[in-house]
Amino acid sequence: MQANDKQTSDEAAVRMAIAAMPEEDRLIGERLHTLMADIAPQLMPRTWYGMPAYHNGSKIVCFFRSRKKFGERYMTFGFNDVAKLDEGGVWPVSFAIRALTMADEAKLIALVKKAVS
Repeated sequence: MQANDKQTSDEAAVRMAIAAMPEEDRLIGERLHTLMADIAPQLMPRTWYGMPAYHNGSKIVCFFRSRKKFGERYMTFGFNDVAKLDEGGVWPVSFAIRALTMADEAKLIALVKKAVS
């Protein structure tokens, strides 16, 4: 499979994973996916454990998952160890999402930009 074919296939798999989410999560997932394409186009989408994730060509940098995945009361947006979020001796790498306001979007945008800097 050619690289472009793989990217197209991975993009389709991410869109299918989002489409399969319950409506509330799906709406947030669609927005997160759009944000990721806009703010971190260098990251490529693919599914990871059946959920949307974004990688740098070799490693997953960040991901989100539906509350349905583990029966949780909120969605999760998380970062893996390759994300450059180090700040002091302790820093958060996972965030609960119950709604996505403009302020919440701004917070995630800043974190994603820092993660890929």
